[in-house]
Amino acid sequence: MAEIKDRENALIMETTKGKVVIELFPDLAPGHVSRIKELAREGAYDGVVFHRVIDGFMAQTGDVKFGNSSKPTFAPSRAGMGGSDKPDLKAEFSNANHGRGTCSMARSQNPNSANSQFFICFDDAAFLNRQYTVWGQVIEGMDNVDKIKRGEPVVDPDKIVSLKVAADVK
Repeated sequence: MAEIKDRENALIMETTKGKVVIELFPDLAPGHVSRIKELAREGAYDGVVFHRVIDGFMAQTGDVKFGNSSKPTFAPSRAGMGGSDKPDLKAEFSNANHGRGTCSMARSQNPNSANSQFFICFDDAAFLNRQYTVWGQVIEGMDNVDKIKRGEPVVDPDKIVSLKVAADVK
């Protein structure tokens, strides 16, 4: 397993394709890291599908309202249109590159509209730099991210089985 330097600032994500370990960047995006950890600790991401997966670009997930396959609010046709019941976040754009394995927040046209949805880059996507908030980096399991079923929308999508802060995993 990858060496986790700070268990409070790392996530362990079990997906239908296998385990993914993400190092968080609280110095780069403190508000976004705090939100991801808060939702993870609530179990909000458990069961959420990867609703938009574009080959050579990214895998998007995190719609805890319409994208959670284990909740009565699950609506595959609306997955990607919802967020959490928490307020949207103020943008924390940086010079961090959107390279392979970068974790960044999804948002609408409004720069301050990120909420719960995020994406993981398959390849370099530098055109997103300084326009989306980078909050983490995959440090293990990128091969599992590569296996996530593609589509817009994805038919019979893969999902997050569980997303936990590493400090909470015994």
